[in-house]
Amino acid sequence: MRRIYIAVASTVAGLAGVIGLHSPPSSSLLPARAADGSAGPAKARSPAQGSSRPGSAPPLGGSRSPAHTALSGSAQGALERYGYGQLAVKVTVAGSRIISVSVPQIQVADSYSGSIASQVIPMLRSEVLSAQSARINGVSGATYTSEAYDMSLQSALDKLHFK
Repeated sequence: MRRIYIAVASTVAGLAGVIGLHSPPSSSLLPARAADGSAGPAKARSPAQGSSRPGSAPPLGGSRSPAHTALSGSAQGALERYGYGQLAVKVTVAGSRIISVSVPQIQVADSYSGSIASQVIPMLRSEVLSAQSARINGVSGATYTSEAYDMSLQSALDKLHFK
């Protein structure tokens, strides 16, 4: 009888450990980044905040009312690790407009992850050029890739003082 209790307790502890390691924080999928690039406390977002389509997820970066104060130039964001690899985003701005967004650095865990990234990155690029900010909607089914893209993009925009 004692073995049953030990087996059940071990199973529960193992399950809790696995869930704890693989579940995102309750207020956001990844920790929010402070302006200096360090992880800060995640901020909860309301579902109605900045959503451009009915029933769509809230934008990754908050509302869609940016105040642009950038100079012209290009910058590459931080190399962001996510569940299926890592990527860095390069952005080019001219005055108050984002004119180009690319992903010069990407490494994926496997061919399936590469396939997803090759489909998702053009969608995210289009969102950025349309929104003219890092406040974009993520792509359903590619949440970790979307979050890493958003964080690297914001890092690049911060380097250019693009608000």
